[in-house]
Amino acid sequence: MCGIVGALAQRNVTPILIDGLKRLEYRGYDSAGIAVLNGDIQRVRRVGRVIETENAAEQEEIQGNLGIGHTRWATHGGVTEPNAHPHVSKDLIAVVHNGIIENHEAKREELGKKGYDFSSQTDTEVIAHLIHWHYLQTADLLKAVQGAINELEGAYAIAVLAQDRPNELICARMGCPLLVGIGRQEFFIASDVSAIIAETRKIVFLDEGDVVQLQLTGMQIFDRHQHAVTRPVHTSDVSLASLELGPYNHFMQKEIHEQPQAIADTIDSILELGFSPVLLGDAAEDRLRHCQGVQIVACGTSYYAGSIARYWIESLVGIPCQVEIASEYRYRDVVVNPDDLLVTISQSGETLDTMEALKFAKQRGVKTALSICNVPESAIPRHSDLIFLTRAGAEIGVASTKAFTTQLVALFALTQILAKIRGRLSSAEELRQLDALRHLPVSIQHALNLEPQIHAWAEQFASKDHALFLGRGVHYPIAMEGALKLKEITYIHAEAYAAGELKHGPLALVDEGMPVVVIAPNDALLEKLKSNMQEVRARGGELFVFADQDSHFTSSEGVKVIRTPRHTGVLSPIVHAIPVQLLAYHTALARGTDVDKPRNLAKSVTVE
Repeated sequence: MCGIVGALAQRNVTPILIDGLKRLEYRGYDSAGIAVLNGDIQRVRRVGRVIETENAAEQEEIQGNLGIGHTRWATHGGVTEPNAHPHVSKDLIAVVHNGIIENHEAKREELGKKGYDFSSQTDTEVIAHLIHWHYLQTADLLKAVQGAINELEGAYAIAVLAQDRPNELICARMGCPLLVGIGRQEFFIASDVSAIIAETRKIVFLDEGDVVQLQLTGMQIFDRHQHAVTRPVHTSDVSLASLELGPYNHFMQKEIHEQPQAIADTIDSILELGFSPVLLGDAAEDRLRHCQGVQIVACGTSYYAGSIARYWIESLVGIPCQVEIASEYRYRDVVVNPDDLLVTISQSGETLDTMEALKFAKQRGVKTALSICNVPESAIPRHSDLIFLTRAGAEIGVASTKAFTTQLVALFALTQILAKIRGRLSSAEELRQLDALRHLPVSIQHALNLEPQIHAWAEQFASKDHALFLGRGVHYPIAMEGALKLKEITYIHAEAYAAGELKHGPLALVDEGMPVVVIAPNDALLEKLKSNMQEVRARGGELFVFADQDSHFTSSEGVKVIRTPRHTGVLSPIVHAIPVQLLAYHTALARGTDVDKPRNLAKSVTVE
């Protein structure tokens, strides 16, 4: 959600901060700001896009060798300049912060009694004043931050500078991502590696509770017990090209069209090793051999990926599979079987609800946790026993596309691995499924070739206020994903139903003004689905049908049909994800909405 960037160098860091904030725009935000030390703390904040902050910084000639920047997604307090970061306490301490401080009201009251005045509604200003108070007691910025965070409850990633410490930057994290970039006698900090990849590829990921002291002479990290520690230095493989639009108009468009390559990259190791447990880690076979069930925990689009996997696992592996919304999972009395495999799915690997659900499950006795993630070294994989890294590359658009389809590939591989371990996957069937995977990128490309037809449909959708999506069986979650995509970026109210549920209530919504999108593969439920479609037509509803080439649908009055590639068997949901992505994208274009940065939403959700 919110983004942090900072720099300590022997050059002007303002361009570095602005460039970093621009690269963090994809996360979702409503205001931005920077604070740079040049004798005094020079601060500029603006509501709106980073370009507003950049223009103001140029006009005010903001420059210096130490600075911090932030993009804010409003939580405490409205979208106003006083609520924007950085926050400053008495012209001495400047702070940027991601996360939520749960005890901020009590601390605000305490600090008020100590003479601190508040100019914002945010929980972050509490941090600034609290560090200031500790700094007055210690005259040591490191100790002041360590003392302040000991009083905080909640999640945070913070970066702190002091007006009288021109060569020192202190950072801390608990529950929210933060990393350090190492340059030549200079340091950078960020909530996301994309913000600083133009400056360095040498990255240190901070652990929970870490506080780092950055000075021009070096770096020192302290753990939550204030013991000096070292953390490994990684070389990031994120490419600058993946963070640029290239010939595309939007990142969502770019990422939709990158799916054949993203899937090809993700299946590369599978094709090389077969459905081997080694794909998940060296200890995977021993951990999975006695697996009695699967518990999948995820949010949003990742939850729908898990919902598809439930059909696969129960059908092909023959063990129970439950799929949970991560934000609900830890707030009920979950009955945990320690021998179940817990699977967490997160594009960023930093989704707070999913991370907390993982911790909760382990506290309840789960022995083995598998992370399916797109970002190496992110928090969730680091806290998991087994890992499958998708190879989607950087995903910038808020509405997930290639992350979703590569997650499905990972879940399909997991299904086949479990089936193989349990003796339910013969050598001949394994070869057949590997061959199907090998051809999947081609099927995805064929689906992308439908774009002109889908564009024509989008023109009709643009004037609508509501839509229904229908699917059956393993394709029902694709209908849910299609409805979510339409809601996210077009702001059209859309709902998805298992088609058999129409007559149990949703049919009341159907009339000539309600477009109904149908996912209609040529599978065992096709005839049942056709009956459900007749129920729609009898009420005057207009059908928009994505049907396999061999589904024997024809267009007629009130029934529009686009033929997707020939039925791809168990992998069909992955192929059918493409048309609903394209429909949402082109409808958003027709409505003139902000495709990559839809209102009220953020890419990486690191708060509850």
